[in-house]
Amino acid sequence: MPRVTEKFSYWMLVLPALAIMVIFYIVPVLGIWKIAFTEPVTGFGNFEKMAASSAVQTSFIITFRVAAVTTVGCLLLGYIVAYAISNYASRLTPLMVALVILPFWVSVLIRSFSWIVLLGRSGIVNDALRDAGLIEAPLKLMHNEFGVVIAMIHVMLPFAVLPMLTNMRGISGAYVQAARSLGASEWYAFRNVYFPQTMPGVMSGALLVFVLSLGFYVTPALLGGGRVLMISEYITYQIQEFLNWGLGSALSVALLVATALVLLVAARFVNLRATLLDRK
Repeated sequence: MPRVTEKFSYWMLVLPALAIMVIFYIVPVLGIWKIAFTEPVTGFGNFEKMAASSAVQTSFIITFRVAAVTTVGCLLLGYIVAYAISNYASRLTPLMVALVILPFWVSVLIRSFSWIVLLGRSGIVNDALRDAGLIEAPLKLMHNEFGVVIAMIHVMLPFAVLPMLTNMRGISGAYVQAARSLGASEWYAFRNVYFPQTMPGVMSGALLVFVLSLGFYVTPALLGGGRVLMISEYITYQIQEFLNWGLGSALSVALLVATALVLLVAARFVNLRATLLDRK
């Protein structure tokens, strides 16, 4: 009887969450798949058209390139921030963590527009460089991949910092101290003792930033100015401008499959479950 009660309680907790998942996620995704294979033609016509389009191929290349560069930039900057908070800012840790989380309280749209103010031809950066006599003509800092990547790193950085910070705070300083006491230099102790223990946090941050960057829309659309056409913006054009629901849905399916493949490839090289749980 207690086992029956326990199972009943378990399913009473699981079923509402499962129902929400099915209604608001699974059903819409299946609807997208249906459109991709049925409109305007039945079968793989939309996918054949997608595969034959050089514009689509270029858009996918740009998407993966921007996502990869954004991930690398976030990992480099995020590791420094997480390391400093974890090891050198013990009294200021709550304040530093709050500053990392603070961007989540501001709309992505507002943050993206702020970069337009900074990087525009008459923006703060160009005006400052011109006033300092370093340039004569404004630099082209936006409506290209440079501007998109800079803004994307700013938006995605907290998603890299938080997993690495959580991981680093769980690492005992005794390991590094033991290495130093045995004669290891500070750099050797960091490279061979501390850094390998932070890899779960690095991997979880990399996966999170890369996957989110693949489907990001607002920042590339604003900073790219239509010249850096990532796949999410291409899908929007197909559906809103050309009312081509079939091709737009096929592109959505392709992006979903590509994201799943990224996760599968990552799972081949790392313990994905342990990485995502950050060794808790």
